[in-house]
Amino acid sequence: MARKPIVALVGRPNVGKSTLFNRLAGQRLAVTDDIPGTTRDRLQAESDWRGVVFYVVDTGGIEVYQPKGSRDIAPLAEGSADFVPMIEGQAMLAAEEADVIVMLTDASQGITAADEHIAQVLRRNSTDKPIIVAPNKADNPERSDDAFEFYALGFDVVQPISAFHNLGVGDLLDRIIEALQSRELELTDEEDEDEHLNIAIVGRPNVGKSSLLNLMLGVDRAIVSPVAGTTRDAIDTRITWHNMSVTLIDTAGIRRRGKIEPGVEKYSVLRTMKAIDRCDVALLLVDAVDGITEQDQHIAGYILEANKSVVIVVNKWDAVEKDTYTMPNYLEVMKEKFNFLPNAPVIFISALTGQRIHQVLETANRVWEARTFRVATADLNRLVRAALQKHPPPQKGTKQLKIFFASQVAVDPPVFLFHVNDTRLVHFTYKRFLENRIREEYPFEGTPIILSFRPRDGKLDN
Repeated sequence: MARKPIVALVGRPNVGKSTLFNRLAGQRLAVTDDIPGTTRDRLQAESDWRGVVFYVVDTGGIEVYQPKGSRDIAPLAEGSADFVPMIEGQAMLAAEEADVIVMLTDASQGITAADEHIAQVLRRNSTDKPIIVAPNKADNPERSDDAFEFYALGFDVVQPISAFHNLGVGDLLDRIIEALQSRELELTDEEDEDEHLNIAIVGRPNVGKSSLLNLMLGVDRAIVSPVAGTTRDAIDTRITWHNMSVTLIDTAGIRRRGKIEPGVEKYSVLRTMKAIDRCDVALLLVDAVDGITEQDQHIAGYILEANKSVVIVVNKWDAVEKDTYTMPNYLEVMKEKFNFLPNAPVIFISALTGQRIHQVLETANRVWEARTFRVATADLNRLVRAALQKHPPPQKGTKQLKIFFASQVAVDPPVFLFHVNDTRLVHFTYKRFLENRIREEYPFEGTPIILSFRPRDGKLDN
């Protein structure tokens, strides 16, 4: 399936990766500090340039062993030296997971031994990936000219920038887009061209994702361990269920930001994001004993932002002391905590005992069928006319919203297009009213629906 491409920012500490990340993301998301090693967790955000949308990923600095007394790298932030052994794993994972790699260096310092080592690791592990060297802090003509010495690292593209002063960043983005387009990443992956259900199993670490996968498969396909974070990679398994093809994607758990260990675990989060991007339906596992946590809500937000369908799976239900009111009370809490999710079904299971496991695929398939359901145009317009009669749109001054015609123009996820007199008259409350009316008639269980509005001039407004 098509997915958003990924651009990873790598390099030694204190070369400006977080500053560049904030610049590309359009907002201040990463903590920056002059002390090397400040960025410990990986951040990702969407970036858009020349109509191409991609994920940009910030990483902590890749740290390397230096000879005693070496002055190539400034002293690291307290505790950062503990992460030095992660260098090769982190660089290799960047090479494996990213579609384009931007290696940041410091134009004011020239090529260091650390830069050469990182370049060697990237060359060894990413022979087919475009690598752009971006000497940062090139904030004057002399530094900008000197930056071209970085061609000695052995890569074809060097683009000097100053992330802090926003110099050369547009040119760097042009180079990134050219690299992405050269790889034709907007095309659908050949292996996923056939239509079948893709299910991603996501959630916090140690909620039982791998145990659920193994139980659904009937074999030990994934490593199961009580130690949080055992699963590092996304594991795809194709199965046949009721004569239909289903791909199950097991993922590493997403930890709360700040709890993510440097190195391998950073990029396991990235792989989870990619798994969500690739799936049709996400099984969001939560721990019945722990209850709904803030991180569970964050993961649900990731799923919703990707416009994916969702089934909430409450695991370890066997470990909860229950009475007549336990499940209804739990459902009320979930309804409150996940009130932003689109009518998501909830299943209470035990991956340990197998309780209600048979319902997982049944529910996921039902949600997928809703995701690919198309409402007949005549039925939709009849529903809209009834909605307008029941609750006419509010006036804005002397003008009132008029809906001339509606149709469902896409599935997976469902998209509804409304032809109106003026899109500026579409208030978000009335848009929500129309969505609720559609869901009353066609529940679209666990599935987001998109409402777009087009005025007579043909321009879309979402």
